[in-house]
Amino acid sequence: MDIIIVLDFGGQYSHLIARRIRDLGVYSEIFPFDVNLEMIKKVQPKGIIFSGGPSSIYEKNSPKVNDKFFELIQKEKIPILGICYGFHLIAHQLGGKIEPKDNKEFGKTNLKIIENDLLFESLEKEEIV
Repeated sequence: MDIIIVLDFGGQYSHLIARRIRDLGVYSEIFPFDVNLEMIKKVQPKGIIFSGGPSSIYEKNSPKVNDKFFELIQKEKIPILGICYGFHLIAHQLGGKIEPKDNKEFGKTNLKIIENDLLFESLEKEEIV
């Protein structure tokens, strides 16, 4: 059975993300961000989503994944998607730089699609705001 894992970093949307994946007919489970790597190997997910969370990656005790996590997903060729904090964490742990901006965003935001892609095919134009 195919499974998508949602890693929970304390955000309020982890359950919603998992539910939406299930609504698409794909089984999903929520795991804590510090899940044992052996469990990831055992489950053999088809993909992993890093949820959002209330922390900043620059906070002293902010949640992080084991450094060997990225070695495992590269070796097993497991695609990952980061949402909010999860995206920042992936970038940060892989050597990227996250800078604070004066303009914060929450909720809806404008999206300009530069190139047509299968990812956006089912969206109505009024959904893309």
